[in-house]
Amino acid sequence: MRVGFIGIGNMGGAILSGYMEKNGAGAGEIYAYDTDAGKLGAAENEKGVSACGSVGELVEKSDVFLLGVKPDMCEAVLKLAAGSYSDDKVVISMAAGVQISFIEKFLGSKAKIIRVMPNTPALVGEGMTAVCRNKNITESDMNQALNIFESIGRMCEVPEDLIHCVIGVSGSSPAYTYMYIDALAEAAVKNGMEKGRALTFAAQSVLGAAKMVLETGIDPEQLRINVCSPGGATIEAVQKLQEMKFAEVVETGFQAAVEKSKAMTKG
Repeated sequence: MRVGFIGIGNMGGAILSGYMEKNGAGAGEIYAYDTDAGKLGAAENEKGVSACGSVGELVEKSDVFLLGVKPDMCEAVLKLAAGSYSDDKVVISMAAGVQISFIEKFLGSKAKIIRVMPNTPALVGEGMTAVCRNKNITESDMNQALNIFESIGRMCEVPEDLIHCVIGVSGSSPAYTYMYIDALAEAAVKNGMEKGRALTFAAQSVLGAAKMVLETGIDPEQLRINVCSPGGATIEAVQKLQEMKFAEVVETGFQAAVEKSKAMTKG
């Protein structure tokens, strides 16, 4: 499979690196194009990808190509891609707020289109990617996408009308989680711990708790109960957070992200 990357910034670059590491794909199988000549040169020299001189060249050479550009650049890039696109090629878009129907306006109703919403932990191989597809995508096409996005974490197919929900629960949520980790660390600093060590304690605890949810299959509420001994320190903290409506605060932030995603959508 010949895979092309249009835009190799933080997210596009992370996916490119993860895919190459997992599959061992060499030069001639991976293509890249970016307006930043420095990034493109580094990808060519350090990773062995084949640099392309234009969007059209990349699309022509690729079986599958990823749009890793900002939403406001998507229309211009699609116009450039259209001249080299054929209906046997799969396009995967990471552009936030850009619906499948918008892409079809430029590539045609028979175009094979997958829309994805990854998140930034893809940079360390622990991303969560939502995937939706149009009616032209076959199971074989989806398996190709699976091969790409499982190289940077987990992926799950959802209907496109859930993409706003995905923004709230995984696309934006690393930011809320960083706030939580930082708040824990700052509280530890006030109690005498050095900041770097405090961050390690807090971040590892969040990582471990997340793995407990994913790997045990136990409901998070039950996991919380399991940690809380009657009359102990943990239940004291939990009760205080519940009094301050911790869950409602998180939901309010989640919903703000969802509503913003809806407002910025074009399709």
